[in-house]
Amino acid sequence: MKQRTLSRRTLLRGLGGVAVGLPFLGAMADSARATAFPKRFVVFFTGLGTVRPAWIPTGTETDFTFGPILAPLEPFKKKAILLEGVDYESAYHGPGDPHQQGIGHALTGTELQEGSLFPYACNPGKMVGWAGGISLDQFLADQLGQTTRFPSLEFGVQVQYANVSARISYRGPGQPVPPEDDPYQAYKRIFSDLGTDPEALARLRAQRKTVLDAVSGDYKHLSSRLGTSDRMKVDAHLEAVREIEKRLDAPGVIGGSCNPPLLGAPVEPLENDNYPEIAKTQLDLLAMSLICDLTRVASIQWTTVQTGKVFTWLGLDEPHHTLSHSSDSDTKRQQALIDIGNWHAQQLAYLCQKLDSVPEGDGTVLDNTVILWCSDIAQGNTHARRDVPLLLMGGAGGALNTGRWFKHSGAYHNDLLIAIAHAMGVPVTTFGNPAYCNGPLPGLLV
Repeated sequence: MKQRTLSRRTLLRGLGGVAVGLPFLGAMADSARATAFPKRFVVFFTGLGTVRPAWIPTGTETDFTFGPILAPLEPFKKKAILLEGVDYESAYHGPGDPHQQGIGHALTGTELQEGSLFPYACNPGKMVGWAGGISLDQFLADQLGQTTRFPSLEFGVQVQYANVSARISYRGPGQPVPPEDDPYQAYKRIFSDLGTDPEALARLRAQRKTVLDAVSGDYKHLSSRLGTSDRMKVDAHLEAVREIEKRLDAPGVIGGSCNPPLLGAPVEPLENDNYPEIAKTQLDLLAMSLICDLTRVASIQWTTVQTGKVFTWLGLDEPHHTLSHSSDSDTKRQQALIDIGNWHAQQLAYLCQKLDSVPEGDGTVLDNTVILWCSDIAQGNTHARRDVPLLLMGGAGGALNTGRWFKHSGAYHNDLLIAIAHAMGVPVTTFGNPAYCNGPLPGLLV
């Protein structure tokens, strides 16, 4: 039987443009990058580095136990890659103070722009501009985000400010992409067609059913033209569509695992003590945006690198930035930093659990995703940008060599960015400043 090529745009669009379309079929393999299921890339950024002795695991490369900070991620250890000895070498070059350099280089791998926009925190007499290149998330969005409603989505948790110390994502040199701090505004943008007007919802459900009825016939016709494997997928999908039809009267249900999260009563998004609640809502929105295939590239930024955030819900009364400057011998403050790191790991574990709970082929959405946890510096009391804390979660559709603890020595983080691009099916020879590129970071790719 002659192979028929189908467009990835052969989709059934419903409420809010959310796709409940054809499964990804072998007949869609019309390019070298076509895969069974879409790959996703997520950036998880927390500032001020870590406490290294509590960050690194114990054991061997393939048989290790996470330390106190990463302990919440133990259930996902087989889907993790922990990296040691990777340097933000590019962040030792060009203008900017260490925090500005670290956050501006983390995803761009290139020097900040000379400029007169922002004073150095450590020297108000010196000034700097924005980052000097495109960030990896936006580069991948250009390559992979053309078939989804949003090429990328940027979420913030009380980022609040608009300066070089508060931006990780860049469309290009001097083109920062602001994250959305308000989950209610994010919800409105992402799931804009799901209003609260009962009559409007009733009309949308009726329209939805009309579309489903019409497309069911098209699916049946298509099924007769496919090979056995693809026909089985389409038949299974038709069964799922029928299930959606049965559930159309349930408020807010789009179908399958694609359900917009419930936000609850609005809370002030910039109030310090609302941080955990805002964080959970943003993670829910991010996860569902990926699960619904509204985007395949997303980021979540946890406040700014010189923040005054006080983690009161952990019983702390000093700002994170102040704590990060404490001496290694100050056991009380070091423990506070460990607690903050552990709390962030809990949030990442929550996101992983959401993605890992949705089956996709022989794996899950998490298996087809790569999440990069990164920071601006290695630790707060040195401001070093060498041996920075870096963690990958998810397998990028089987492209990554997971369940590993890789120990490098002086490796360039630009090579990590190159390896991630390769894992996402976008091979590049350099990323950022070529002076700090040697090729994909060894060991990561299968």
